[in-house]
Amino acid sequence: ELGLPHEVRAIDRAGGALNSPAYRAMNPLGQIPALETPQGPMFETAAILLFLADGSALAPTHNDPARGQFLKWLFFVSTNVHPTALALFYPERSAGAENVAAVVAHARARLTDLLAILEGVAAERPAYLSDSQPTLLGYYIAIVLRWIADDFPAAQYPALHRVLSYLETRPAAQSVARAENLGPRPFTQST
Repeated sequence: ELGLPHEVRAIDRAGGALNSPAYRAMNPLGQIPALETPQGPMFETAAILLFLADGSALAPTHNDPARGQFLKWLFFVSTNVHPTALALFYPERSAGAENVAAVVAHARARLTDLLAILEGVAAERPAYLSDSQPTLLGYYIAIVLRWIADDFPAAQYPALHRVLSYLETRPAAQSVARAENLGPRPFTQST
């Protein structure tokens, strides 16, 4: 969306690349994502997104009255929705292998509540979660919903579905979808 030059590097997770000293220098937790910048490496999804989007049309500017609301919902996704979605994929991280079933059940129940809240926000059609222009918050939600689409299909959330349907038509989203073999509807078609 920003038209910035970039290079995507595949990470050999199975081969232990996330635990290598070189990767740990970029992200001390050995997790994805990490972004190398001229100012040094960055990690944490919300920080990377803000770093990239500040000053662009993807996020309200510092003097925009909507900035506070945008930040509130960005961090809501970052600190609530994203980690809860990850609990579906890595439930043993939260409470050990012996508690996987309980972690998954809790994550599903929590996501039901969290997504209902986001659906309410999207229904208000704020500019920072638009269904007619690309936004950082929209893309972040789209990615997380893609991960959990089998349990939480986007079609269950009509207002969010409108945002995702629009975003997946964008050339940037289509480019990534082709590169990752995600199909023409990467955000609204369940995997």
